Amino acid sequence: MRDYGAAGASAETVSVANSSDVVSARQMVRNLAQRGGLSLVHQTKLVTAASELGRNMLIYGAGGVVRAAAVRDGGRSGVFVEFADQGPGIEDIELAMTDGWTSGNGMGLGLSGAKRLVDEFEIESGPGGTTVRIVKWGR
Repeated sequence: MRDYGAAGASAETVSVANSSDVVSARQMVRNLAQRGGLSLVHQTKLVTAASELGRNMLIYGAGGVVRAAAVRDGGRSGVFVEFADQGPGIEDIELAMTDGWTSGNGMGLGLSGAKRLVDEFEIESGPGGTTVRIVKWGR
């Protein structure tokens, strides 16, 4: 994935420590998608993915930071979102990305479902935490 995080000063940030912070992060992402001209369908997909990833970050990573920015690539515009926590990490990313697998009480569709909803998806994880980066492009 291209380093869209370099949007730097234009990036918006929400610290996530509780469920109301997940709602704030989701609203930040929705606002960026609306301002970026994403269709309602693409807005909904992006916000759903952000909600799942923010919730996972809170439950499994004990919270973290969501950073988002409007991005451009040639003639298209989109929204980049990064979810970073300092939790224990994901032991087996390949397994965690498998539909139906869960380490908790969920349905096991969070990571894999979020990946299907966006155009670009990247995950890095280790003992120091997990970072997920996504991009949803407007059409």
